[in-house]
Amino acid sequence: MNQEIPLNKPVNGYQDSYGPQAPVVPVKEWIIALIISAIPIVNIVMWFVWAFGGNANPNKQSFFKAYLLIVAIVFVIYAVIAVLIIATGVTAGLNSGMFNDI
Repeated sequence: MNQEIPLNKPVNGYQDSYGPQAPVVPVKEWIIALIISAIPIVNIVMWFVWAFGGNANPNKQSFFKAYLLIVAIVFVIYAVIAVLIIATGVTAGLNSGMFNDI
């Protein structure tokens, strides 16, 4: 008596709450995106085009928006670590008397 319900079909008269879905991005497009992402400078420009361009697949747009957000977070973390390392080095140099002769 176990009856399977087909996906994306109204059940008991209720409409699908997800609405229209974007087409699946084919593997070929993902491979092209990964190859372009390996090219310096061009990759950053294309990430913004794919993330905020109007005619890209919504799945691709969401992926590259998330990717840019992660890249920005990592960049900020690296910048904070670099500032801490430089500040520590300068402080250690000043405390050791390294710059007394200048």
